[in-house]
Amino acid sequence: MQQRTHLVLLAISLMLGLTLSAADRTRVRGARAEFVSVSLSEAARELPAGSLINTPLAMWTWSDKQVYMPGQNLTIRWTVKPNGDIYPYTIVAYVQNNQTGAKTYLPGGANATDIFGNTPDDGFLITRPPAAEKAILAGAGGMFSAVAIPNQPGMHTVVVQLRDYTGNRIVKAAYWKFNVVSGVEVLPNEITTDLTLTNDKQWNLAGAVVVKDGATLTIEPGTVIIGQPGSQPPSVLVIGNTGKLMAAGTRSRPIIFTSSLPYGQRRAGDWGGVVSLGKAPVNWPQGVGNIEGLPPDPSTEYGGDDPDHDCGTMRYVRLEFSGAELGPNDEINSFTWGGCGKKTHASFLQAHQGLDDSFEWFGGNNDLMYGFSSYPRDDHFDGQIGWSGRVQFGVALTNLDDSNRGIEMDNNENDFGAQPQGISTFYNMTFVGVGDTFTEGVDEGTVAGVYLRRGAAGHFNNFVIYNWVDQAIEVQHDETLANGATGDLTLNGMLFWMNGIASGAPNTVAGQVSANAVPFVNGQPNIMVADPMLRRPREYSDPDLRPQAGSPVYRANWVQPPDDGFFNQFAPYSGAFGDVNWLEEWSMPVQEQDLTP
Repeated sequence: MQQRTHLVLLAISLMLGLTLSAADRTRVRGARAEFVSVSLSEAARELPAGSLINTPLAMWTWSDKQVYMPGQNLTIRWTVKPNGDIYPYTIVAYVQNNQTGAKTYLPGGANATDIFGNTPDDGFLITRPPAAEKAILAGAGGMFSAVAIPNQPGMHTVVVQLRDYTGNRIVKAAYWKFNVVSGVEVLPNEITTDLTLTNDKQWNLAGAVVVKDGATLTIEPGTVIIGQPGSQPPSVLVIGNTGKLMAAGTRSRPIIFTSSLPYGQRRAGDWGGVVSLGKAPVNWPQGVGNIEGLPPDPSTEYGGDDPDHDCGTMRYVRLEFSGAELGPNDEINSFTWGGCGKKTHASFLQAHQGLDDSFEWFGGNNDLMYGFSSYPRDDHFDGQIGWSGRVQFGVALTNLDDSNRGIEMDNNENDFGAQPQGISTFYNMTFVGVGDTFTEGVDEGTVAGVYLRRGAAGHFNNFVIYNWVDQAIEVQHDETLANGATGDLTLNGMLFWMNGIASGAPNTVAGQVSANAVPFVNGQPNIMVADPMLRRPREYSDPDLRPQAGSPVYRANWVQPPDDGFFNQFAPYSGAFGDVNWLEEWSMPVQEQDLTP
């Protein structure tokens, strides 16, 4: 075994152009990263097999663009931040065809190897984690040659795994999705008959695209839709009140809407977003409204008398760099629902670096299960005009001058008591902020985790609000307070920690809520201040918001969600996560500045 290991190291040294002394045969240097090999017996002494379930290490990988044609070359970069992790790992990397499941391992071949070419039967080479910043893993100057893009249309994934020293258990993985296409198609501005977008093409949004007249737009799993910055009007997909969207991605093949600009140049507001409109009740006086951000048109009205209106399905869908401005203070949200009813399905959705709100509801009653909002320039979750939907498992992630409120909830901005009253229900939300700095450019001088105003009502349960800039909870207006007296506004299962640091607020319950909110939290046994002990809450391009062992998130007395056919009752914790990271693989939290060459 020792002789085989030395031969492997010698081969690696020749491949990388290195010279290893006899005294340093166990140290291997890769392209801009250093690997230190560890013997099997040494690894066994340091760490029992399978015992490592948590690591402070952060890692992400990416390619040079989103869409490729067959025959082009794929350059793969990675960043590895050990953050003090010195445990030994086996490193495995491969490119997977998500249509077939076939894998091509680095350095090459269909048979499983570590990145040094060792098979499981040979025995993997065990190394300590390298440190690398925007390093080339595969491509010119990297550890491996660039990967040739095969003639295999559809979505593919670059996967880098850190496995335990036995090579069996995955401790940490990084994923990057890209598409292989046979051509580019431009969507028509009006879709009036059924249309399917296939994942073997790149689909461009140029201006406003409206689905109407009973048409259904179907998007295959693993399809990429590209918004065009600077188009007039801005690139936006509108599902009119007589249209439907069926966009059912999967964990391995999410549907991705993104900007056409190169990596490092993409910005919030490069294109519009996805707007879904229906005929469920709203509380505008006339019973209907025209969705904000779009010119008035019969297709863009929302509201009516059908509480079950089906706006379609969105599952495993990612929207990046949306929120284009139509005019001053008139932006398009990432995901917008207006008057959508109970048959509408929304789950596993990410809004990443949008210019306006990530998720906004205007009336209706449609629900959301698993929503991830990363770095918007306005609110994360926003409801108004009588919205009465349900949300479970939501994340609001904020950094620096991004973002405003975690939740902003109104009843109606013009009539605080308008009917039907919006009564939304939230369970299991995790909000992570940057508490040591005030956000620039926010309105009304507050950046609360949960901001309730203008007659808002609802039930907010099992939240973790950590390190938010201002209060954890802000309540405004007498009509909102009155809903608390009637039981239509409740807060339960709230865990606060270090909110309002910049304003000097004490780390107490009363110190982390506004004066108006104190009556809602006083005497409540399920509202507390404690460190949630999240794993990597402020490693923003690779966060892990799951709680560590012993976290108060797992206390026995958090609120049990109701068994109403929507909520998952098997969530005996506060916040969006237990032991399972439901963001893994399909989502992409990496900040744009961390993708520049």
